[in-house]
Amino acid sequence: MPIRFVRMVQFTRLIKVEGRLREFNFRKLKSPEEEMFNVNVCNEWGDRFFFNMQKKETTWRIESGEFPNWVLQHEPNLNEAIEDELRRW
Repeated sequence: MPIRFVRMVQFTRLIKVEGRLREFNFRKLKSPEEEMFNVNVCNEWGDRFFFNMQKKETTWRIESGEFPNWVLQHEPNLNEAIEDELRRW
């Protein structure tokens, strides 16, 4: 019986949003059939937002949900952070 290994990717990036640095935490799901990252970030009051980013064609896109505009506006930066980290592997 062959053993199949799937590498776990987990990292944190600081991204400047609305004049302050925010810590975005990324964790890749271990599903080889579907490329997806869980992402979480806090606002200034300590409320944590959780969302998924899925690879659609060549870009990482935020899946539907209710988020503050500052999360949605920085989707290209989140895509760039994921692509940059995956190039290292």
